[in-house]
Amino acid sequence: MKFLVIFSLLSAPVWAESCPPTPDSSAELSALIDQIREAKDERAAKPISDQMWEIWLDAPDDAAQDLLNNGLRQRNNFDFVGALETFDRLTEYCPAYAEGYNQRAFTHFMVEDYSKALNDLDIALDLSPDHVGVQSGRALTLMNMGLLDEARTQMQAALDNNPWLSERALMENGALLGPKGEDI
Repeated sequence: MKFLVIFSLLSAPVWAESCPPTPDSSAELSALIDQIREAKDERAAKPISDQMWEIWLDAPDDAAQDLLNNGLRQRNNFDFVGALETFDRLTEYCPAYAEGYNQRAFTHFMVEDYSKALNDLDIALDLSPDHVGVQSGRALTLMNMGLLDEARTQMQAALDNNPWLSERALMENGALLGPKGEDI
């Protein structure tokens, strides 16, 4: 009996405990958004964008960070099934951590499952409304679903928070999300 109890404790998943609350970094992100809006060029904006990603990719605890890092590594190695399983565990463990949903959405996007990507992006956006990566990812997902008007609106929201996104080219005259009536 003692062996069974010890075995079950040892085999319990890391996420069996509660995930701590995601730290509130809204003030820091707001300041970074203000800074990136004032950046003179893409080169000046890059370190500010990197700081934003450092905040978003900082998981609430070590267990969540390990899941996030493992999922990213799996996806980078084209193990999409493994990455999705890992991001599933991350979102189960830390349901208030937007980046878990964002990274799972990106994995769904990579395998062209746009409806699942959009669902995760909507959750992430509810949790982190000014997350530029979620905003631009949602715009790209909508674009791939053929929902160009909604994609255009979402991309504009992303560009309002970071005018130096590489995706800004999609909003130029003649581009897929460019102004309507000016695509000739």
